Amino acid sequence: MTKTVANKLPPSAIMYTFIAGRWLSRLIYVAAKLELADLLKDGPRSVEELAQAAQAQARPLYRVLRALASVGIFAETKDKKFKLTSLAATLQKAVPSSMRAAALLFELPSMEDAWGQLLHGVKTGEVPFRKAHGVSLFEYLQKHPEDFAIFNESMTSFSSTENSAIADAYKFPGIQTLVDVGGGHGSLLAAILQANPKLKGVVFDLPAVTERAKQGGHLMTKGIAGRCTVEPGDFFEAVPKGGDTYIMKRVLHDWDDERCTKILANCCAAMSEKGRVLVIDSVIAPGNDPDRGKLIDIQMLVVSGGRERTKDEFAALFKKAGLKVTRVVPTKCPLSIVEGIRA
Repeated sequence: MTKTVANKLPPSAIMYTFIAGRWLSRLIYVAAKLELADLLKDGPRSVEELAQAAQAQARPLYRVLRALASVGIFAETKDKKFKLTSLAATLQKAVPSSMRAAALLFELPSMEDAWGQLLHGVKTGEVPFRKAHGVSLFEYLQKHPEDFAIFNESMTSFSSTENSAIADAYKFPGIQTLVDVGGGHGSLLAAILQANPKLKGVVFDLPAVTERAKQGGHLMTKGIAGRCTVEPGDFFEAVPKGGDTYIMKRVLHDWDDERCTKILANCCAAMSEKGRVLVIDSVIAPGNDPDRGKLIDIQMLVVSGGRERTKDEFAALFKKAGLKVTRVVPTKCPLSIVEGIRA
């Protein structure tokens, strides 16, 4: 909803729109699941054609598309066909900055069940996901490979919208070896190595993740493969020694303060004499301005017990780990880079 439209509506109408927001999320999920954006990538098609291709019924499908078109996701033409819009195009599978996996992830039954326990979590402090499923998010994903695949795909999609902005924002002066802690499939490290031809890198993550990283394409790009290694391990136990800089993106927000301190302390113990730590997360600013990080913070509350943090909260974490924050570097994406050195 735009501010212009919102200003013309009474508060009750605005609140109703917010309350009904989950309807729109479910409609987007249906469109993503039926791959409607991919079916329309070559041009407008009738509902009957789309229904046949998607193995759906034309009449309810028309109503779904009409509702989505009312908010700019798809558009109905004068000849009763539907076409892509810039918003709908983000639901295609194989496009840069695709949001299809995110649309599927947030509507998984496992996620819905966890959000259903939010009130319980607020009242008791228990992690809602654990209340709903009896195990942590990552334990659950290990036992449910289909959900895990959607989770990994969505994380890769988010990264594709952020990595170039991060690589552009930080110049990595005097750094020879960069260790990406919890680096997943290596997409961030690949973007940084592309922007810094003299830099070498290490992707460090759990064994199951690093096996996929070795098979993926991010680290196999020409000019990168020879400058990057992959190491398995557990960052709660130790991280690879001797790096000049230890970078971690969307890692600390998954964990409580105690475990974040452990990760940071392990990096502090492993890094070179003049090493540094770079934490890439949302940095919550004071005030009431809209901030996507404030909503992601609730997702962390629900699924992992982690949180997004303010600059002061990062400074307190760093201090407990034997580090000190030297600066916060903004990027052109919603994430910032919190830089630290030994205290």
